Amino acid sequence: MPYARIVGTGAYAPDQIITNADLERLVETSDEWILTRTGISERRRARDDQATSDLAEIAARRALEAARLDPSDLDQILVATVTPDMFFPSTACFLQDRLGARRAGAMDVSAACSGFVYGLAVADGLLRSGAAGRILLVGAETLTKVIDWTDRNTCVLFGDGAGAVVLTAADEGEGHILTAHLFADGGKGRVLMMPGGGSRHPISQQMIDQNLHRVRMDNGNEVFKVAVRAMEDAAIVALKTVGLDVHDVDLFVPHQANLRIINAVGQRLGIPEEKVVVNIQRYGNTSAASIPIALDEAVRAGRLKRGDLVLMVAFGGGLTWGSALLRW
Repeated sequence: MPYARIVGTGAYAPDQIITNADLERLVETSDEWILTRTGISERRRARDDQATSDLAEIAARRALEAARLDPSDLDQILVATVTPDMFFPSTACFLQDRLGARRAGAMDVSAACSGFVYGLAVADGLLRSGAAGRILLVGAETLTKVIDWTDRNTCVLFGDGAGAVVLTAADEGEGHILTAHLFADGGKGRVLMMPGGGSRHPISQQMIDQNLHRVRMDNGNEVFKVAVRAMEDAAIVALKTVGLDVHDVDLFVPHQANLRIINAVGQRLGIPEEKVVVNIQRYGNTSAASIPIALDEAVRAGRLKRGDLVLMVAFGGGLTWGSALLRW
């Protein structure tokens, strides 16, 4: 049975930077308030003419270059996003066309900030089953386009970006995904959502007047508590499944939601700070893009070597969460 191996990574963040000082001019907040509660100093914002597929394409091409593969080699394209170019066609279909990957199937994965881990599990299953041999997985978001810039509880958190990985079938002796685990609790979905624009609240003037087409987070403290516990549990499940311990982990790549969450999960698991990848201070929360962006930065900085054990955990709207463990 083949295994799924990451053979290339890539990332892209838009040029426009929004600092905490910029936000001080928009809402009642301060650099100290934002840093203390989130750890974020700045975040990136896509241009008005940039859609999610534009960001995804740049990250994808960088990952393909690193993997030394051509788009025509791909069997499947997966895009994890909650800010698609449009409801349909999928962002993955737009990306397939732009890349010229004519042989590849294409579909989006919607699991909010857990989207990349969900997509990784899908890719792992396709490769293990033999249904695909080469897969492009992209996490891409343009969250600044759906933020309420008058809500200081959410507008300080999110940024735009894209990260990508190329996965191929691998033999058992090579580095590969060891296990992936997905979880959800739809009963708590309303604490973090964008209620408008779908069939529940179709686009209308009333929907827009009620600001339902913007991100809402009704209880940040509840999100924090659930996220820390869920990410810890998901990490432990992944390690126990393959008979490993947290001390075996060489690099921990958590979703970059909030620095306090990252620190809390790391401390509860007992992972030293030097093994944790943190870049939230420069990008904010880029949802499904955060883990692949962080992974790409770690790869290009030389923080990973062959045989290293990498642990990824994520938590997001839905509520969704998950973990993946891989041997580099």
